[in-house]
Amino acid sequence: MLELRNVSKMVGRDYHIRPTNLALKRGTLNVLLGPTLSGKTSLMRLMAGLDRPTEGQIFVDGVDVTGMPVQKRNIAMVYQQFINYPALSVYENIASPMRIAGKDAAVIDREVRKAADLLRLSPYLDRMPLNLSGGQQQRTALARAIVKNANLVLLDEPLANLDYKLREELREELPKIFAASGAIFVYATTEPSEALLLGGSTATLAEGRVTQFGETIEVYRKPSDLLTARTFADPPLNTIELVHEGASLLLEGRPVMPVPAHLTGMPIGPVTIAFQPHHLMLKPRPFTHPLSARTQVSEIAGSESFIHLEFAGEKWVLLTHGIHDIDPDQMLDVHLDARHLMAFDPQTGRALVSADTVAA
Repeated sequence: MLELRNVSKMVGRDYHIRPTNLALKRGTLNVLLGPTLSGKTSLMRLMAGLDRPTEGQIFVDGVDVTGMPVQKRNIAMVYQQFINYPALSVYENIASPMRIAGKDAAVIDREVRKAADLLRLSPYLDRMPLNLSGGQQQRTALARAIVKNANLVLLDEPLANLDYKLREELREELPKIFAASGAIFVYATTEPSEALLLGGSTATLAEGRVTQFGETIEVYRKPSDLLTARTFADPPLNTIELVHEGASLLLEGRPVMPVPAHLTGMPIGPVTIAFQPHHLMLKPRPFTHPLSARTQVSEIAGSESFIHLEFAGEKWVLLTHGIHDIDPDQMLDVHLDARHLMAFDPQTGRALVSADTVAA
């Protein structure tokens, strides 16, 4: 087990990592999710021993390793900016950690070819890294981390430089590799969709602070505060300030919609209502509530469309399948799936009631 006990990191007077407590078990996949500069890489460097915390302690299987240098820890780390040995072939790059460990030649050959096959590197084993594409070099670094058999594997946005098809394939394969290894895997990403595809557990980060940690789907469906909900939303979370008064949610004293069953227990008074863009729809469905919003612009991205809307002064995004080229500055009937509304305290941002979990 890897434990961070009240660990923080300061540079000058600025916190890069605010006091953090985390416990990561062996054989688990743990995602660090947050935007750029949220603290993901800083937290990984503390876990690896590349940096020493300003305060707090780091334990591995109950042993305090806070001051132990990275060279004395059995870890593997892969960055978005791939690092390979330029004078070694792809085969030798992948084999290098096993050669250092003194593994048998037959074992090395088997593991190298197994990792190369998984990462589509088999045709390139005799090539030098400088003769590879950027994606192939990244896959070489990833393969080397896989065969190292480390106790802790840190992956800092390792798929960011790969093409879409391979990235999707590896997102499916990596959890299987992780589960079989018995190591602790920590995987950093800026993409909520990637965290959901990988599963495991997720720690959401914002401005150097871990806002929530738990089973990935639970953090997504039941964020503890508005900041966590925003971190786990792409496109951005839709929000609106309303007033809870009995059976209705009011906007400027007028009812906007009835209070859905799962929100009836929240306090009377002002409330921040939030929902994901894909819970706003163009066609009515069971449990949806109709609203009328003004269109701003439509973005078509392959098989999906992002329709930007304005509702009562708030900027919303509707995400839907298919191509929908809608003219701007017109009133559009949209339909909100009320089962997935989240409610937050407007002052503290803490969750009052999280969305129902009937559907994703």
